[in-house]
Amino acid sequence: MSRRVVITGMGVVSPNGVGIPDFLHAMQHGISGLRFVPRYEELNFNCHVAGMPDFNWEQLRDYLPEVTFYGLKGSTIGYAIKAAADAWLDAGYSLGGEETHWDTGCVFGNSVADTEAMKRVISFVDSKQARKLGSRVIEQSMNSGATAYVSGLLGLGGRIITNSAACATGSQAVLLGYEYIKHGLEKRMVVGSNEYIDPYIFGAFDSMRILSRKFNRTPEQSSRPMSASANGFVPGSGAAALVLEDLESALSRKATIYAEILGGVTNSGGQRGGGSMTAPNPQGIVRCIRGAMDDAGVQGSDVDLIAGHLTATVADKLEIGCWATALDRKKGAFPLVNSLKSMIGHCLSAAGSIEIVAAVLQIWHQFVHPNINLEDPHPEIVDMIGAESMPVKRIDKEINIVAKANFGFGDVNSCLIFAKHK
Repeated sequence: MSRRVVITGMGVVSPNGVGIPDFLHAMQHGISGLRFVPRYEELNFNCHVAGMPDFNWEQLRDYLPEVTFYGLKGSTIGYAIKAAADAWLDAGYSLGGEETHWDTGCVFGNSVADTEAMKRVISFVDSKQARKLGSRVIEQSMNSGATAYVSGLLGLGGRIITNSAACATGSQAVLLGYEYIKHGLEKRMVVGSNEYIDPYIFGAFDSMRILSRKFNRTPEQSSRPMSASANGFVPGSGAAALVLEDLESALSRKATIYAEILGGVTNSGGQRGGGSMTAPNPQGIVRCIRGAMDDAGVQGSDVDLIAGHLTATVADKLEIGCWATALDRKKGAFPLVNSLKSMIGHCLSAAGSIEIVAAVLQIWHQFVHPNINLEDPHPEIVDMIGAESMPVKRIDKEINIVAKANFGFGDVNSCLIFAKHK
């Protein structure tokens, strides 16, 4: 059994826009969501910039009982709830009621449990006051908290899974949901991922000296994918969710179909051939991209847009080289390529899901968002693909097929192929 899988709902909590309308506007106009964070300067970090959504926690009262809302305020789980609820409503379903949707599952990913909640647990336990923690703290600290809250809010009765694959988490979650529907195991899936970069997670990355540190006073210029002046990535927070659905089901209820997922692959480079815990094996990336195209039944020449991982590190030129090899396309015939990270930074586990929403919006609205901060494209990248393939302004044009990939610590890769539904 092989079913066609389409996207019928989306929700997003991004550093440059909460909700699809604001996010779309920011994408189309190249609006950055990166800001100076005084707290990071006070903590003596090298990087003082981050992407934090302008999130109104009070709106969660629309979805949650008061006691639950109080316990989750300030938690990464709130981002996930907002994104998933918006995607569910966007797909034409309603919240509330006692119905269990037995034919609908959920895959929602993240990287670590809420460290603020764990800090509270550690503090209370070490001071011999564990009894004062209350009965709800475990819900915030367990790694599957977001998935549990989302599936409970929506009443989902199918496969309920939390995945974690570092920066490949979000795209891998979408891929898993796609596979369950494709093979007839579920009719519908709510998929996505969330991330909240608190000082403890931020500090751990800052200690690796891989974060941007030369643009602390000009934060909107700090994330510079494919640029010669790129000097590290900027951590971001947020969440995104998508409702995936069997095409037959979507058509039967006359749902909006934003795009179709043609195929995808997740793999690993095995931390061999140049791959390591923190660097990808180029052969693994090429095999992942080619595998996704094979699964989708498309050729490299069919791809109109590459929505890259492209983090604004030295790995950018390696990634572009892998795309050129996998698609067998060279300078003068290379597809357009962009990186949403130029506007929102690197949202880690949430990166893939937020960037997939961006890819789908470009298909739905037929445009290519700009790469901001690309005044000085890396000369080695220009030599490979040509500066014309890296737009610095929005381009309105026909976009039929988008290849989207993410590559994570642990040498884990994930790539999906999206298409305009016809």
